[in-house]
Amino acid sequence: MKGVFITFEGVEGSGKSSQIKLLEQYLHEQGIDCFVTREPGGPPISEAIRKLLLDVNNAEMVAETELLLYLASRAQHTAQWIIPALEQGKIVICDRYTDSSLAYQGGGRKLSANVINTLTSFATRNLKPDITFLLDVDVEIGQKRIRNRKLDRLEEESLNFHKQVRQEYLKLAKRHQDRYIIIDGSLGMKEIHELIVLHMTSYLRSL
Repeated sequence: MKGVFITFEGVEGSGKSSQIKLLEQYLHEQGIDCFVTREPGGPPISEAIRKLLLDVNNAEMVAETELLLYLASRAQHTAQWIIPALEQGKIVICDRYTDSSLAYQGGGRKLSANVINTLTSFATRNLKPDITFLLDVDVEIGQKRIRNRKLDRLEEESLNFHKQVRQEYLKLAKRHQDRYIIIDGSLGMKEIHELIVLHMTSYLRSL
């Protein structure tokens, strides 16, 4: 069986990380080999770039630098970890991927979607997710969920910035209905997990 590439997207505090852990546990219980990773991050080079990107002391970083750093991290991540895992037939689950650049640097920073898409294709060797779960939640709810933790550079952005990010995600979901599954992120954790499992099971049966 060829590998399956699953990505999770959403605004800050949408609950992605918790749901990824639950899905990973479920797949392992079913005897299904999966590989879980995150963006920005993954291999050591990508993790080093992550530190630069999320460091609150780098407030002077311009949008173009931010985008190129994300893409540099993603290029290494895709080539070193994601593609090899997919070639081994694994289910790869990634916390954020290419759509995050369109949402954050496109929707939030107002960089050209055409530029982002062109550079992304180059950085990822045209790799695209098979399924994208968008955990959609009001920005205000997401912000409340993360208020007690130390915020990174992106999390510290304005409410308006995060609202623009959310709107871009919803546009992406409408544009890519073939792979996007929108889930109400305000539902209970168990309910969200059950919906994800339902969609996952249906997709795996169709292969």
